[in-house]
Formats: sequence, structure tokens, C-alpha cells
Amino acid sequence: MAHAIRFHETGGPDVLRWEEVTVGDPGPDEVRIRHVAVGLNFADTYFRTGLYPAPLPAGLGVEASGVIEAVGRDVTHVAEGDRVTYTGSPLGAYSTERVMPADSLIKLPEEISCETAAAMTMRGLTSAYLLRRIHPLRAGDTVLLHAAAGGVGLIFSQWAKLLGITVIGTVSSEEKAEIARAHGCDHIIYYRRENVAKRVRELTGGQGVPVVFDSIGKDTVAGSMAALRRRGLLVCFGTASGVPPLDAMQLAVHGSLFVTRPALADYIAEPAERAALADELFGHVASGRITVEINQRYALQDAVRAHREMETGRTTGSSVFVL
Repeated sequence: MAHAIRFHETGGPDVLRWEEVTVGDPGPDEVRIRHVAVGLNFADTYFRTGLYPAPLPAGLGVEASGVIEAVGRDVTHVAEGDRVTYTGSPLGAYSTERVMPADSLIKLPEEISCETAAAMTMRGLTSAYLLRRIHPLRAGDTVLLHAAAGGVGLIFSQWAKLLGITVIGTVSSEEKAEIARAHGCDHIIYYRRENVAKRVRELTGGQGVPVVFDSIGKDTVAGSMAALRRRGLLVCFGTASGVPPLDAMQLAVHGSLFVTRPALADYIAEPAERAALADELFGHVASGRITVEINQRYALQDAVRAHREMETGRTTGSSVFVL
């Protein structure tokens, strides 16, 4: 019997339930996939708490990798036995197997394991669009990256190094600072005890940075704006501390700033765009230019504990459920 993590009401980690589920045969344009590993992402908590609404009861998770066990009619780009990965809707990745649309699947190169894929498909593609699609960054540029020891942060910093971009990263502890430095972060700011904007100005000769990548939200957005140079860009790609209130007048006060709140889904919606970013990401990982470290592994039944540890900042890098 297949199993899945589901929730019948929104709330804290305790609303998550391990349940038996029925998985049928795939219909047209669908496949049935047996999961080998499932990605654990902070965005999963947004659905669980209701910040991102979902019809209840609901499954959880948008990232996993595994093996295709059955293929429905009209599916041509993947076949039974293929190893694949995916990220994106519909919810339900926290499961042992599922039926899902085939068009969201990405074939895995032989050099990349299912565990590595589950740990980096969302984080890696997020790093890809942040560095390659949001702003025309060039070698020699300096950027500010919050949560530099997180799953996105560790991939982002390595990739930025390949592009010749200097990364100023914020972290909350010495342990996380060491991890961030080991993955290419050039300068560290302890955002809970240092003035982030002041340190950024010191590190950039008073100029500030052209782009800030902020996945924390409410607790950091004021410092992020103050760290930007004139006509800089604030990229709010996450809300770990809550949704930040943005006063348009503050954008003018801080130097005619720009702000965007991007979503990965809009950068991989077109198959050609998704393939281009995935090919670049997989090429770096397969060659060893970017390493993906899985620092936490959980059984899927331990989703409650995994969410607690993630929300209290006790995780670093990537986390996966191993089936």
C-alpha cells in the first residue's frame, strides 16, 4: 500500500499525518512514479500554515525524484524505468508513489543520484534563475545573499564563484558561517548582531550592492533596502520570517530602488526555459563544479520532526526524505 503525508487543517508541524493512500493507473499525459527521495523545502511550510492556500485535505511537497513505473497514453518524452526529478505543482511529493503530469518531469543524467536530485532540483533551479535570469550580473559584481548557509545559499555561492561574482552572505551562527565560506561565500555578516547595511557599505567602499537576494523577508527587508546602491534591485524570493510590508515611498528614499517577488514556477513554465536552466545546473553538478551536500536525511514518517527542525533553524544546506 502506498503512503503519503497529508494535512486536514492548517497549522504547525503537528497537523501532518502519515496516511495510506490509493494510487491508480496513469491517465493520458500522466505517469506513475515511485519515489526514491523527496525534497524538504521551507516553502512546504507555507502550504502547511495556510500562507499559500490549498484545498483541504491536501498532500504536501513539490519536489522529488524516482523511477517511472507506468506511463499513460500520449506520453513521449519519458518511459517506464526512467529516473526522473521534478519540482512544482501539484502538491503531493511527500509520498511513496503518485500519479502526476508527465510534462513536469526532467530526466536525470547517470552521474546524478536520486537523493542528490531531490536535494537540489528546486534549490538548484532557484539559484539558476536568480543568477542567470533576474539581473544582468557580470564578473566583478558584488551581491548580498541572505541565508547563505541554506540549501539555495550553498548552491548560489558556488555558482556565483564560477561567474566571477563576489558574495556577501548573512548567517546566524559561527557554524553556518564556516559552511558558507567553504562553499564560496566571500564575506560573512552575522545578521542578528551586526548592522547589515553598514557592513555592506564598508565592504563595498560605501557604494552598496546592485542586487540583494532576500529569502528571509520581514526581519531583513529594511536592511536589504539600505544595503542597495542607487537604482538597485531587491529580490524577495522567500518569506521565512513573514511577508515584509513594502512602502513604495521607501524605494524612493533609498535611491529609486526596484523590487521583485519572483516565483520559480514562472521561470520554468516553458519547457525550453526549464530545459536550459536544468541543463546548465546538471552540467555543473555532474562535473563537480557545484557540489550538493545533504546535511539532513529523514524518513518520510518523520515529517513532523523535519519541519520542526527546519523552522527553528537547526538545519543547514539541503534536507531530504529517503524512502
